[in-house]
Amino acid sequence: MGAIQNGGEPVTTQHLLVRYAKRGKMRFASHLDVARAFERGVRRAGLPIAYSTGFTPHPKISYAGGAPTGVASEAEYLSLTLTSRSEANAVRGRLNAALPDGIDVIAVTEDSGGLPASRLTASEWQVALPGLPADNVVPAVRKFLTLTEAPVERLTSKGLRRMDARAAVVSLDVLDDASAGSALRMVVRHTVPSVRPDDVLNALRDVSDVFPAGQPLMTRLAQGSLGESGVVQL
Repeated sequence: MGAIQNGGEPVTTQHLLVRYAKRGKMRFASHLDVARAFERGVRRAGLPIAYSTGFTPHPKISYAGGAPTGVASEAEYLSLTLTSRSEANAVRGRLNAALPDGIDVIAVTEDSGGLPASRLTASEWQVALPGLPADNVVPAVRKFLTLTEAPVERLTSKGLRRMDARAAVVSLDVLDDASAGSALRMVVRHTVPSVRPDDVLNALRDVSDVFPAGQPLMTRLAQGSLGESGVVQL
């Protein structure tokens, strides 16, 4: 496959799929902040990144929809287009040395098709509920799962959007940790508009008063396609 680099002759390109995590304080970084960090990291790492053509060339980095600000993740994805072949594990090491603490590259693999967004159809999430015993949470979850619809609203950049949280939830389980409280483990389909874990929490608050008003720690554990055993990662 070829691409024009800085108006010159076509060059061979390589597509690399990058899985990375947002941890610690970096969960508060916006998608734009993360994108800027990766652009700087790619330059610092000295990767042979391809650039778009035109008056303002941009590095060819494509992102899947990022986790919401304030949410941690172990399964974010982007793709890099390079102008010469690089060994995937070497790219992982160079990126991790160049990126800020809290953005950690977990895996780099070659993917000839670029970023396969169509294969990202669901996510698995964990929501920590410190101080909430599982015995208090289970009844609310059971009630939610019996609903045929759980309408919620969220203010987005396109205005107030209404969505059905119940229709997006594939599974919802309660994990018990006697010392720390409990947690929710959920598999949620990627919908338009997207249903996020905080939307599911709001729906649970509608059927129960045990959930606190604040947002507990939410972490995306996996992202990929739906399989018989849950989310199948890329």
